[in-house]
Amino acid sequence: MVTNPQTGTSVNEVATGIYRINTPVDLPGGQSFNFNQYLVVDDEALLFHTGPRGMFPVVSHAIAQVIDLGRLRYIGLSHVEADECGAMNELLAAAPNAVPLCGRIAALVSINDLADRPPRVMADGELLELGAHTMRWFDTPHVPHGWEAGLMMDTQTRTLFCGDLFTQPSSGAQALTQTDILGPSEAFRKTMDYFAHAPTTAATLARLAAEKPSTLACMHGCAWGGDGGALLRHLAKALVAAD
Repeated sequence: MVTNPQTGTSVNEVATGIYRINTPVDLPGGQSFNFNQYLVVDDEALLFHTGPRGMFPVVSHAIAQVIDLGRLRYIGLSHVEADECGAMNELLAAAPNAVPLCGRIAALVSINDLADRPPRVMADGELLELGAHTMRWFDTPHVPHGWEAGLMMDTQTRTLFCGDLFTQPSSGAQALTQTDILGPSEAFRKTMDYFAHAPTTAATLARLAAEKPSTLACMHGCAWGGDGGALLRHLAKALVAAD
């Protein structure tokens, strides 16, 4: 469903009760790119990634096509960057019962100061019940980057909200694909390597792979359906080879 014809912003359900909001943009040099946010519709609705502050009007309008903004309870982020939490305070103002959701380090070094409301801080491995969905938090320091990084997975639909992992260029017009995303994402990464390449990267990816995700909710590019564990292990091998 296209929610803004001018920007091309669209909303599509990629797993039961989980909606991908996509906005394509143009990069310098004419290359296409895109920003995704993921809305989990439940008794306590959750948005993972806010998009940059400048995208608040189109993102909030897209959310409102699915649920009332006032139903948002959690505004989650992996790590502190504009595309992760740039519109956080605008969303908090629009959703009076919402709070930021992040890991311990993100709260300690940034969100306690940046956010207009105190965050709900998640411990590594902690579960958060939303209603029909239960989210598990994983601390992923430096994966793909950022000391404070963390990711979430819905244990019901096996959807991994994987942030900047598997970033793909292009407009991201296809909401959910089963075609190769590792090749395009690795080709893009090699042009401007945004991975930290920490000593624990392979182990962190193996831990995520062991959760057997069946949908990868990428922040940039198409969401992907299939054997997410195998794809994460392939990514780990590619990064080891690159090092």
